[in-house]
Amino acid sequence: MSDDLPHSPEPTPVPLAGDDHKFTYERRILALKRRLVREASVAMAMLDAAVDALFKLDVEAARTVRRQDDRVDAEEVAIEQECYEILALHHLFARDFRAITFVLKVNSDIERVADHASSIAKVAVKIAQQTPGTPRWPTALSELAQRVPMMCHQLLRAVLDEDVEGARSLVRSDEVIDQLDRRLFEEVQEYIRAEGRSDAAMTAGMYMYRIGRELERIADLMTNVAEDIVYLATGNIVRHAEKRQLKTGA
Repeated sequence: MSDDLPHSPEPTPVPLAGDDHKFTYERRILALKRRLVREASVAMAMLDAAVDALFKLDVEAARTVRRQDDRVDAEEVAIEQECYEILALHHLFARDFRAITFVLKVNSDIERVADHASSIAKVAVKIAQQTPGTPRWPTALSELAQRVPMMCHQLLRAVLDEDVEGARSLVRSDEVIDQLDRRLFEEVQEYIRAEGRSDAAMTAGMYMYRIGRELERIADLMTNVAEDIVYLATGNIVRHAEKRQLKTGA
C-alpha cells in the first residue's frame, strides 16, 4: 500500500435516485474508508520514523518527519469535508450513518497521531543538539517506543478487517501502557539522581518524560479508535463502565 496521500479531493459523484443513489453513496463511503486507511498508514509511518530518529539521534530524519505533518493535516480536512458532503446529500441510516461518524472521529484521531509523531521528532532534534553524547534511555521509555507503534499497526489491521475482538483486545492493552507511563516517571527521577542532578541530566530527563507522554497519548488515541471499531460493527458505544470492564477483564 502506498504511503502517498492524494493531493486533491476525489471527484464528487452526482446524486442519483433509487438503487443507483444507494450505490453511489455506498461507493463514496468505501472510498472514504480507503482514504482513511491511507492517511493512517502515513501517520503510523511518521511515528515509526520519529522513534527511529530519536534513538539514533538522527536530526535530518527527525526533520523529515516534521515536514510530513502538513500533508496529513491537509488530508484530514479533505476527508472531513467529504464526510459532511455525504451527510448533506444523502439520508443515511443504521450502519451507513455509523460508517460516516466512524470516519469523522477516526480521521481526527489519526491527525493527532501525526501531531504527536511530529512532536517526538522535534524532541529528538532537541536531545541531539542539547545533550552531550547518547543518553542512557530508561527501560520504560524503550518499551513504550516498542509497544505503542506495534499497537498502531495492530489497530490498522483491525480497522481494515473491522475486527471487533481485536479492537477489544487493544482496549485492554491500554492498561499496560498506563503502567509503563507511571514507571517512566520513576525511572526519569532515578536517571537524574544518578547523573548528579546536573543541568544536562535535568534537561535530558524532562525530554525523556515528554516523549513518554507523547507515546502514551498516541496509545489513548488508538484506544479511542478501537472503541469506534466496536461501535461501527455492533452499534454499541464502549465508554466508561464497559471500558473499565474490558481493561480489567471483569
